[in-house]
Amino acid sequence: MPVPQPGIFALGTLAHSYVELDLADGASGADLVREVADLAEPRTTMGGVNLVTGFRPEVWFGPMPAGTRGFTEPVAGPDGFTMPATQHDAALWVAGGSYDVVFDAVIGMLAALEGVAVLAHEVVGWTYHRDRDLTGFIDGTENHSVLVSPHEVLVPDGARGAGGSVLLLQQWTHEARAWTGLPTERQERVMGRTKPDSIELEDKPEGSHVARTDQDEFGRIFRRNTPYGTVSDHGTMFVGFAADQGPLARMLDSMAGVGGVRDDLTRYSTPLTGGYYFVPSVEDLSASGRTR
Repeated sequence: MPVPQPGIFALGTLAHSYVELDLADGASGADLVREVADLAEPRTTMGGVNLVTGFRPEVWFGPMPAGTRGFTEPVAGPDGFTMPATQHDAALWVAGGSYDVVFDAVIGMLAALEGVAVLAHEVVGWTYHRDRDLTGFIDGTENHSVLVSPHEVLVPDGARGAGGSVLLLQQWTHEARAWTGLPTERQERVMGRTKPDSIELEDKPEGSHVARTDQDEFGRIFRRNTPYGTVSDHGTMFVGFAADQGPLARMLDSMAGVGGVRDDLTRYSTPLTGGYYFVPSVEDLSASGRTR
C-alpha cells in the first residue's frame, strides 16, 4: 500500500496547530496543491513537528474515493440543531512536542505559501491529562491500535487514492458551566460511558454520545481530537479520519438527530466550523509537488 502521511498516526504530541487556508486572489487550485505539497518535504519536519496536509476535494486534482466532496451544506436536525459548513481550500495540521516548534513551523509554512493561500482560520490545541477532553472523559476510546487502524481508515490498496484518508475537521465550543453543573452520573448518561475508566454503560440511553456515534453501525474512524482554548472559551477540535466520507457523514447526521434522536452531548457542546479534506498518500502528495 502507498505510504500514508505519518502524522495521522503520530500519537503522543503535546502541541497542535490547525490551520485552514483559502486560495489567494489570482491563484489556482493547482497552484495551491503544488505549493502545499512542497511543504511536506523533509526540511519542514526537522524541527520536531509532524505535518498532515489535506485539500478540499474540489481542489485536489489527484486520485481519491468517488463521492468525496466538501462540507458545503449545513447538517440540520429536525429540531433546528445545525452543524455549520465552513469549508476552506486546504488544511494544515502541525503537531509537536512543544508549542514553540509548532509556532515556528506554522509561521514558516504561511510565509512559503504567501501569494498562493491566505490564512482563513487557526486554532491552537493542546493535551489535557494525557488523553482526556475538557469534559473530563477519555477521548478516542474506540480507536484501535496504530497497527490496526491504518487498515480501517486508509483508502485500501488498489482503490483510487490508496493510502489516503478523508479528514473531518470541526471546532466545538463547550457550554462549560452547564456541563460542570451536572452530577457525574448524569454526565455519564450523556456520554454513555463511565468517567474514570471509559467503560461503556450497559444501559446507555439512545441519545447518549456513544449510541449516536456507534462505529459498529456507521463505520470505523480514527479520532485525534485535542482540547483548545482558554478558561473562558474552550472546547474540542474534532479530528476524524476515515477511508471514505460515509462513516463521518453518517455520524454527523446521527448526532444531529436525522432519522433518530439527537445526541445529548450536542446540548452541551456547539459546533462552530466544519470542513472535509482529502489527505493524500505521501506518494500522491509528492507527485503533485513542484518539479525540480
